[in-house]
Amino acid sequence: MDFQTPAVEQLRRLAKDLTSFLSQYKHISDSYIIEFFSEGLWDTLPLSWQEALHNLSAPQIADLLLDKTHTDRNYPSVWPLSLLAFRTSAHTLAFPRIPQGIAPQEVGAQWPVEFLKNKSQSSMLGHIFRKHVKPKKQHEIRRLSMLVKRLCDMTGCNNVVDVGSGQGHLTRFLSFGLGLSVTGIEADSALVAMASKFDGQLLSTLQKESKRKNETTELFTATGPSPHHVVGWVNPKASWEDFIQQLKKGGSEHKGITFTVRPIKKRQWESMSNPDQHFDDVSQPLSPAGSRCLSCAKIGHVTSSQTEDEGVWTNPNPEPTNSDPAPFQDPLQITPELSLHKAPCAEHQRKLEPCSSKISPTQQDLHCLGTAGFEEECGDPRFILTGLHACGDLSATLLRHFASCPYVQGITSVACCYMKITTHENPTPPGVLPPPCPAHTGNPSHSDFGYPMSSWVAGLPGHQLSYKAREGACHAIEDYLLRLREESGLLKTHCYRAALETVIRGVRPDLRRAGIQTIKKAHLLPFHEYVRLGLPRVGLPADLPLDHAKLDAMLSQQGQVVVYFSLALLLAPVVETLVLLDRMLFLQERVTGLQSELVPLFDPAFSPRNLVLVALKPRQDSTSATL
Repeated sequence: MDFQTPAVEQLRRLAKDLTSFLSQYKHISDSYIIEFFSEGLWDTLPLSWQEALHNLSAPQIADLLLDKTHTDRNYPSVWPLSLLAFRTSAHTLAFPRIPQGIAPQEVGAQWPVEFLKNKSQSSMLGHIFRKHVKPKKQHEIRRLSMLVKRLCDMTGCNNVVDVGSGQGHLTRFLSFGLGLSVTGIEADSALVAMASKFDGQLLSTLQKESKRKNETTELFTATGPSPHHVVGWVNPKASWEDFIQQLKKGGSEHKGITFTVRPIKKRQWESMSNPDQHFDDVSQPLSPAGSRCLSCAKIGHVTSSQTEDEGVWTNPNPEPTNSDPAPFQDPLQITPELSLHKAPCAEHQRKLEPCSSKISPTQQDLHCLGTAGFEEECGDPRFILTGLHACGDLSATLLRHFASCPYVQGITSVACCYMKITTHENPTPPGVLPPPCPAHTGNPSHSDFGYPMSSWVAGLPGHQLSYKAREGACHAIEDYLLRLREESGLLKTHCYRAALETVIRGVRPDLRRAGIQTIKKAHLLPFHEYVRLGLPRVGLPADLPLDHAKLDAMLSQQGQVVVYFSLALLLAPVVETLVLLDRMLFLQERVTGLQSELVPLFDPAFSPRNLVLVALKPRQDSTSATL
């Protein structure tokens, strides 16, 4: 089935539209709101925009500018066409952010349904998987784990490598909850120690519950092998071979421990992972009737023929269905050419039951509880790669390993911290340490950086993204929408900081955008108290004389500060779209016959970085070789 060519052409066209649009408004995306007064940012807007926007209330800014789902727009004045085109283009070019099963009006209005009874405990996650885990992380690990499990079922691969595994919350649920063989690699040894500690606590809890219920004494596994934790820093300049050796080295040093766990009945396992509770909503992103695959969707973003339906792209004049590929169909409908193995039965897709309850003699020999590496355990070197909010270049590194390593069959990549991505213009962003041992020397190519990765985007004029533009892409538009609609006092903080910047520069013109850090409950303070607390943080005396009349005039322009910040925030999802689209194009360039999709998996008001790049290699890229 030849589905790659039209998809690539459409994605390339979108990338071209994105770079053209963002180039036109760089002066907004590259600006710092704290320089609103010191750099005269309001005056950089067209006069017609200033006239249309300067008297808007906070709820009007939300409804008329930021909220793409709001249709009943009542304009207090006639807006210029250039401003309308700016807003519409930003809304249309950005990837949809609302997951399947969530109505647009529900985003930000309430917590996810799983937290309605208890805001600290997901009703869809068993109590042993909620311990030590904050609500946001509970929401993320549950939904991402289901997606990883779906890829494992589609490929017939039971091994998962979680990069940046932290305290092991994701690896724990993948292993004990879903029965997968999981290796987590984390650079912070303290976090790895905590992960191992929490694993032990979970197993101890299972033993106590079994004894309390007077179960028999026969040996059982938890559901699958205990997670295997490796301490290691994934070098973005290293090869995939080095990455594999890093995993194997950790495996050879890991001492397997066989735990004696009493048997757990089916009902008891269901109470821990709650497999039947709303599982369908998690699997929807990969269902044929769910979100469309972006690599094959009709992405005519800036054309009038496209319609939008609750975050799912549709085309009013679709081509015949037999011309479209069907990536990420239901596993039972995957064609032999697009799957590695036959998928399990539909019942297994719906119910999360232990993959194996009783330890066989062979499993005992392999030390399934405390595995020393997935190849040694089951003889299968293939694995699924995952990274939940892998920071900066780490997400890009995982995609390179996926594209190059024959053992990686699929990937789920959730990115964050775009400002820490390396670029040709800024190869060492603030707060990012260079690799200690570069894998090669000489002039690096574009693909050696975190952005751009693809040859196509690297060749587009105006593709460059500044540090500030990428930092802005990490902001949460849904959270700010809620502040605007509630007319929250928090809205004044940007104006406070911008006015303070003029005070600082009045004394120290060379001190630009100095870091002050957060002043606790700043919005509840009078401005002079805010200044008194802020000045010492940049080495200036707290009692500097102030021009109160001048500062009061600035503070009266708080509405304009909020408007300008909203204009910049409107570009944030567009910048994120370009970064992620570049990664999709990179994979398309490197892997022939690739299936890929960008899935809005998490509630964006709960987890702002909610887009998951999912990719699956075709069958011919699989390998039966050993590591």
